[in-house]
Parts: sequence; structure tokens; C-alpha cells
Amino acid sequence: MTAQPTAVSAPGKVLLAGGYLVLDRQYTGLVFGLSARIHVVVRPRASTDGVSEEVVVKSPQFEEAVWEYGYRVREEGGGVTVTQLRAASPNPFVETALSHVLTYLTTLSPSPLPPTSIAILADNDYYSHPSTPSTPRFLHFAVPLPSAHKTGLGSSAALVTAFTAALLTHHLPSSTFDLNSSASRALLHNLAQAAHCAAQGKVGSGFDVAAAVYGSCVYRRFSPDVLSGQGEAGSAGFVARLRTTVEDAEGKWDTEVRKGAVAVPAGLRLVMCDVHGGTQTPGMVRRVLGWRAEHREEADALWGELQQENEALAEELRRLAEGGGERGDGKYRRLTECFAAIRTLTRKMSTAADVPIEPKTQTMLLDACTALDGVVGGVVPGAGGFDAVAVLIEDRPEVLDRLKRLVDGYVFDAETDREQKPGRVKILDVREEMEGVRTEDVAQYQDWLS
Repeated sequence: MTAQPTAVSAPGKVLLAGGYLVLDRQYTGLVFGLSARIHVVVRPRASTDGVSEEVVVKSPQFEEAVWEYGYRVREEGGGVTVTQLRAASPNPFVETALSHVLTYLTTLSPSPLPPTSIAILADNDYYSHPSTPSTPRFLHFAVPLPSAHKTGLGSSAALVTAFTAALLTHHLPSSTFDLNSSASRALLHNLAQAAHCAAQGKVGSGFDVAAAVYGSCVYRRFSPDVLSGQGEAGSAGFVARLRTTVEDAEGKWDTEVRKGAVAVPAGLRLVMCDVHGGTQTPGMVRRVLGWRAEHREEADALWGELQQENEALAEELRRLAEGGGERGDGKYRRLTECFAAIRTLTRKMSTAADVPIEPKTQTMLLDACTALDGVVGGVVPGAGGFDAVAVLIEDRPEVLDRLKRLVDGYVFDAETDREQKPGRVKILDVREEMEGVRTEDVAQYQDWLS
């Protein structure tokens, strides 16, 4: 363990292509990391009230966002369980990640973790907010965390990844864990996936954690049975199960993360448009999968077409990045065709499953955006609904200005889609980022550490 503070950040994500398909190992997802990051700073602290086994976690951008934890090692190899010491709204992602990391650390050293202070900071674009020319790097949102409106950039996966990486980096020697090592990143990926799935109460596809660890990639999910038998922290044998899983002692992890299969050509950039006040229909994934189960032949044919177009999009991006493609005005014609085909097939699935994957109001917004000169294409990413939309544009100031003028004051027509709440659309200050989790200079967070 180092006596010096340790800072780590992990990026958010956008699943540009492969929504719903990424849940099935037969298919892949094209996922981009984003420049918006979750930052975690770990520091030693003095014990209080004679409690040496204590961890205090703060999210100082929000009101009442302090969690104080005690922990204990359970008998029968149950690992470490965490108890919230004082009344506060529970944070399952922090609590679960903490119990998983502490459990894994006990497999490497029997010594108890010394009292530790952890600060969590989020880049502003994880949450809807009014911006001004003087907006600081980290805003104080002046509301409790549960009241903040998320923009759908993958905060929970970035949080669990950065939180896990920061604790491992802080408490292990670099000879054992080093974020610059591919072996350590694989270990981090496995531990963060286990913790994130446990916090969600289900085994998801894991593309968001993969992006937080590795950055932009083409992703194929792991088989669900890799994590389905983990059990809960505290249950007999949890330590052995977790260590076997994290260190992949049985060679079960079959995730595919292809970094070299995705690129953004020079001269293009990704833009996210936050639909403030939007809502996401609950149970969308469950409803789509239910439709697929009942209409397997139709669904598989549609998913096969979508997979082909998603692969074509990734390939065209990579080809352009390597200097291929046409010259002049037709340079991005094939990219535009890929986006249009993906949207057509997505709307077809949306209609067949009776799920608003690309709702009418989002269709109108994307049509307006893509009609602008310099906009190559766009989609409602991931599971769809009313979260932020993603648009690929030529990376020129005048193109971004045109897009900003369009969305400034944009108001949805409530009569067009009654599930869409009226609200503003805003260009977020994020773009694609190839890099995943990384260590940071602690000095940039000093104003928030107390």
C-alpha cells in the first residue's frame, strides 16, 4: 500500500451499434469510450471512534453523498461483507464494488485494510445541467445524488471500474497490479464485471464495463455462466469462487475485446445530444427479448441484417481511418448509408416488438440533425428510448455550430409521442475517446478533497 493518494479515472460509453444484439454472443457491439470520465481518489485516513476497519466514501458534487462503511471477514471462506455505519441513502454500486475488492485483497494479503478515504468525482456531462462559458471542470450539482438526471453515458460501469482500479492500485504493489499491464487490465475487467453484475442483480452483457477498462472497441459478450454461479459476498466459499473467476483459473472468460477493429477517422468526431427531460420506457430489454423468443425466425433474420450493417459501419470507419475511401464530396457516402440502414432496421424491430427503440420524436430529431451539411449520420444508441442521441459529424467548428443552432431551443411535440416529456436538447461537451481506465494526477482534484 502507498501512503500517497492514488487517482484513477474511467470513461463513459456509447453503444453506437449493436443495441440488444450485444446481449447474445452470436453478435457484437460497436462501443465507443467517451471523454466524460468518473474519477476516484483513494487516500489513507485516521481511524475514528476506535474503528480501524473503516472506509469513508464521498461524492462531494452532491448533497448528503457520504457513505461510511465498516467491514468484516466472514467465516467459511465467505469473503468480506460491508456494513453502512450511518444512515444515508444506500449506494449499491459503491457498496458491492467495495465488498468485492476487499474480498479479493484478502486472497493476496491477510492484513486488514487500513482506514481509507475515497472521493468520487464525475465529469459534468454525466448529468443534465445548464452550462455557461465559465462552467468549472466539476460542478456542484446542489441536489442529492438520486435526484440528479443522468444523461445515459454509463456512469455505474465507469464508477465500478474506476473505484476497483483505484483501490487495487493503491493497496497493491506495482509488481502485483499495474494498469499498464495487460494481465492487470484483464484482472480488473473480470473483477469489475463481477462487482457490476452483482450490484445490478443480474448478469448483463458487460459492454459498458469493457469500454470503461479498454476504451473504444468491438465487443462480444462473455458467456453468462462465467458469473451466474458467483453467489453473494458472505456466502460460504465466496472467496474461492471470486478468486477463481477474477484470475480466470479455469479459462472460462470468453469475452472478445477488439481494439484494432474500431477507429474514428481524422476529420470526424462523435457528438452526443442530451434530451433533457426525456424518459426511458421501463422493461424495454425484457420486452424486446420476449418478442424475439416468440418470433424467433423473424427476429433472427432481422438481427442478422443488423449485425451485417453494424460490421459494415465498423469496417468503413476503420477503412477511412487508414486512408481509404473516396475523395471529395462523396468521401463519407458509405458511412451515411450504414447509419441509414441501421436506423431503418432498428425502426423495423421497434415496430415488430412494440417497443420505442427509436421513438417518433427521436426520429424527428435525428432526421433534422442528419439533414445538416457536415453531419454524416446518427442513431439512438444502446437500448434506445429517450436518452441522448449520438451523431457523427465532420470535425469542423462551423458544423458543430450548425448543430448547436438546430438544437438550441428545440422542443419536442408532445402530440407526436406522448411518452416523450417536453424538454430541451443540449450538445454535451463529450466526444469519442479510444483510451480506457488510466491513472491520474491527484493535484487536479485538490479543491474537492477535504
